[in-house]
Amino acid sequence: MMLATLRFVALDKTYIPKILEIEQVTHTAPWSQRSFENELEHKYGIFLVGLIDGEVSAYGGVWILVDEAHVTNVVVKENLRGQGIGRKLMIELLTKARTKGAVCATLEVRATNATAIQLYEKLGFIQATVRKQYYPDNKEDAVVMMLNDLVKWAP
Repeated sequence: MMLATLRFVALDKTYIPKILEIEQVTHTAPWSQRSFENELEHKYGIFLVGLIDGEVSAYGGVWILVDEAHVTNVVVKENLRGQGIGRKLMIELLTKARTKGAVCATLEVRATNATAIQLYEKLGFIQATVRKQYYPDNKEDAVVMMLNDLVKWAP
């Protein structure tokens, strides 16, 4: 697969079955079909699907809460990780959120997900606090990360 063909499109219901397959192998507490269907109608949401040669390779979303972009989900298909797709997806999500009025961004990430934490830090996020036992599947802590100035942010 060529990364050169990577493009991002808005979530469409036709992508949900493939997204659910990826969710099942990626997460110990995967989102449900209904969760993704809800994103289709989320008034303050942005949900993108990354396609390589027409195949779902990544997906992610943000909710705009007043003037904050809250990153809800960022996933890259396992065999495509480490190629910069997650970074490109985050940049696309945050850029779109900024155009919709977001001035800062937040997210939670599993405390053991060092690769994701490193990516977010490279994008300008800082570790703000820890939510103890945040994840219901294994009681793992979540690191809350913030990007304080999305207006001046340049990835």
